[in-house]
Amino acid sequence: MTHTAVPLLVGLTVPDARALGQEAGVVVTSRDIDGPPLGALTWPGTWVVTAQEPAAGTPVRRGAVVMVDFEQVPDPQT
Repeated sequence: MTHTAVPLLVGLTVPDARALGQEAGVVVTSRDIDGPPLGALTWPGTWVVTAQEPAAGTPVRRGAVVMVDFEQVPDPQT
C-alpha cells in the first residue's frame, strides 16, 4: 500500500485543510469520528485548525484519518 506524509494543517481554515488533506491522500476529520461530519460542525463561519493528530510529516498509509481540533474565528463585524 502507498504511503504519504501528513501535511501541516494547523493554521489553515477547515476547508483549506480538508482540500490539502485530500491532495495528500488523507482524510481530515474531527476527533469525534462518530459525530457529525466536519463540514457540518464548521458551518457557517470561518473555522481554523488549532491542532492535528498525527503530527505534520508523519508517514501514514494513503486514506489514513487525520483528526483535527478547530475554533471559530470571530467575525470582525460583530
